[in-house]
Amino acid sequence: MSNDSFEASQKRSNDIRADLPVHPEKYLMLTGDRPTGRLHMGHYFGTIKERVALQNLGVTTRIVIADYQVITDRDTTEHIQDNVYNMVMDYLACGIDPEKTIIFTHSAVPALNQLMLPFLSLVSEAELQRNPTVKSEMEASGHTLTGLLLTYPVHQACDILFCKGNIVPVGKDQLPHIEQTRQIARKFNERYAQVFPEPEGVLNDAPEIPGLDGRKMSKSYGNAISLCLTEEETAKLIKKSKTDSERSITFDKENRPGVSALLTTAALCTGRSEIEIAEEIGDAGAGALKKYVTESVNGYLAPIRERRRGFEKDLDYIKDIIHDGNRRANEIADATLEEVRQAMGMVY
Repeated sequence: MSNDSFEASQKRSNDIRADLPVHPEKYLMLTGDRPTGRLHMGHYFGTIKERVALQNLGVTTRIVIADYQVITDRDTTEHIQDNVYNMVMDYLACGIDPEKTIIFTHSAVPALNQLMLPFLSLVSEAELQRNPTVKSEMEASGHTLTGLLLTYPVHQACDILFCKGNIVPVGKDQLPHIEQTRQIARKFNERYAQVFPEPEGVLNDAPEIPGLDGRKMSKSYGNAISLCLTEEETAKLIKKSKTDSERSITFDKENRPGVSALLTTAALCTGRSEIEIAEEIGDAGAGALKKYVTESVNGYLAPIRERRRGFEKDLDYIKDIIHDGNRRANEIADATLEEVRQAMGMVY
């Protein structure tokens, strides 16, 4: 993505951010996650906290649990049902309100997936090959490029456009996806009839959440603090995290990734700065730092975990949320597909 187009996206994103609290009713947000495991603090501070804030502002919110996208780079759907149920528990525990927000799964909404066919006719193979996410996912997984991975950005366009989403919270690296969705909407509208909005990426200013080893927090790195962990499991994980032999605690991401990752984790949970925490701990060493981080994380997550334990005891309620979300998503998708058929002259 060129600097010019990034700057234009950044400006549009800033304008929307300023307008959201004033006119939340103008916006419909689509967002989601792949159910590949448990949600962790990286997800929470990276996206979920903001989703809850926008939902509570009055922005119409749709969350897709992208179960079909699990098989873009994996050979199995083992544990997927369990992952989906747990993902809904995490959402609800974090404050997603199923009265206000539709939570649904890809595989249960046929009309959404049917939009893939007309949309695929609007993109070239070269455009798909160029998408940076497709390239990086392919390299990371060591997988051969499947048709599903190649068309992943088009499937994302279906997610956003089936419900006429006009904003999508994204990091900078996902802007090319939004650009592709805008292009698909524009081409469809020009070729057939005005059906879809051209959605905007709202850039989130969340910092990259470090895992316990200083790398990005990720399920695949095994360095994540999952929201569902107990206080004891959290304490154990933090205790095992790698620091260094220097006794004095300082914030230095380049040279002290382990210590700095712990400081950032504590900073996010307390609202204090990393430097302030480092100065307070000073020469008390890594043991004192880990104790402080453990208390900060467990204190912050306590209300979320308490709510989650309630949902764990009531799986029927969780299933009801998904069934109701899927029913509502199907109504929206069926209506959109009907509009698409009308626009294409395919009503017989």
